[in-house]
Amino acid sequence: MLYEHYVLLEKIGLDLLFAAIFFFIGMAIKDVLNAGEVPTFGRRIVWLVLFLGCAGFIAKGLIQVFWEGAGIG
Repeated sequence: MLYEHYVLLEKIGLDLLFAAIFFFIGMAIKDVLNAGEVPTFGRRIVWLVLFLGCAGFIAKGLIQVFWEGAGIG
């Protein structure tokens, strides 16, 4: 295989790994919130923080794609 293929597989694998980690974190948080009888306001804050973490990761990926396409990075 060419070096470019290894780089592509590495990028895809890393993105899938992070997606899986976010999924498992979400499942763990859901379980803890249900077991701890957390009020609705607290649940919303926790899910907002988790969503912002995911959104930041997605934004980083999009910025990286746009910068590489423009020849900046």
